[in-house]
Amino acid sequence: MLDYLPQGIARRSYRHISTPIVQVLGDNMFTLLEATIQRRANIQINQRVYIGKGRRDIIDHILGRIRYEDLSPEGKDILPEAVEALVKGQEQRFVQFVNEAQPVSPRMHSIELLSGIGKTYTMKILIERERSPFKSFQDISSRVGLQDPAKTFTKRVLDELATEQKYHLFTRPY
Repeated sequence: MLDYLPQGIARRSYRHISTPIVQVLGDNMFTLLEATIQRRANIQINQRVYIGKGRRDIIDHILGRIRYEDLSPEGKDILPEAVEALVKGQEQRFVQFVNEAQPVSPRMHSIELLSGIGKTYTMKILIERERSPFKSFQDISSRVGLQDPAKTFTKRVLDELATEQKYHLFTRPY
């Protein structure tokens, strides 16, 4: 949960949501959403809440996806730490990406789309993963010299959410 807006929000001049809403980040595709909450729900910023199908304890109704620009200032402040926590919690997903990533064009590999990784690091990664698949962020760091793989992935996810990108590796285009 990124932010709680007890007065609702004026999304557009013709549509005002006056019930309390929350802005949340989905943990699968890093989707930004707005939702209404259950009556008497105990709300805490940065708390994990279930937003899937079926019975929900805190979330009542998903209002829909939102863009980065629609996040409240507080939501934008919390987003980097929330994304980093999700990246670290899904370490094997991102390690698997490094192990299985393919070129996106004849001149560019998808690994190069990660912030701070150019052709030199990409070649090191490709050579090392041929020797044996990476097992963890620590393994990537020690074998390739990449300082903090979690921060590298976090930066890419934030870039995909906040700016227009040609390629989406971890998020769904809006």
